[in-house]
This record gives sequence, C-alpha cells and structure tokens, in this order.
Amino acid sequence: MDVLAAVLGFVGGVLAGLFGVGGGILFVPTLVLVLGLTQVHAEATSLLAILPTVLVGAWRQHRHGNVDWRAALFVGLGSVAGVEGGVLLAKALPEHTLRRLFAVFTLLVAANLAWRALRPKPAYSSKGDSA
Repeated sequence: MDVLAAVLGFVGGVLAGLFGVGGGILFVPTLVLVLGLTQVHAEATSLLAILPTVLVGAWRQHRHGNVDWRAALFVGLGSVAGVEGGVLLAKALPEHTLRRLFAVFTLLVAANLAWRALRPKPAYSSKGDSA
C-alpha cells in the first residue's frame, strides 16, 4: 500500500506540474477506490498530501517570474475560509451524497475543459499576435 501511495503521489505531482491542476482530481478517487478511505478521509488526506507539491511548484514558478503574489494572497486567504466551511459541510453530508457531489464537480470540470479545447480559436489573440 505504501508503494501504491508513493506512485499515486508521483503521478499527481507530474499532473500538477504539467497542467497546474491539484492532485486531488486523481488522489481522492484513488484513495477511496484503491486504499478504501472514506470520502471525507480521502479529501482530507489529499489536501495534506498536496502541500509539498504546492510549495515546490510555487517556488519553481516564482523563479520563472510566473507568480502574482497579490492574487495568491487573496486566493489563499479566501481558500482558508472556504476550507473551514467545506469541512463543516463535508462532515454534515452523508458519504454517498459527498461522493456524488465530487463526481458531478469532476464531470463539470472535464466538460468545461473539453468545451474550451474543442471550440474554434480566433485567428488572432488579443495582443495582435497570430494564434
């Protein structure tokens, strides 16, 4: 189980570095299905496991000048407040409801990404460069 968890962490880290997505999209379903955690425990474990990836990713992106620190501060503060409310809500909901909500959210994100990837691109970007 430890090796599987390490492989999951590696794949989640690659996805986070490549696409800028949180590993939770991969971690949570795997922790539930493969490791047998409850939805709440999988979500909490995923949040903790992603911290090293976030720190290293932010440091690396900062070195390339890609971090907007002001935006990060406000997003971070809002996230802290949101996590507190989300934990209370997650603990109050039945397990099956929480799993369904996670599935619907994941499908909505996937549909949005597919829509953006498949829609026609404009001939020129807003900066006047060719696309």
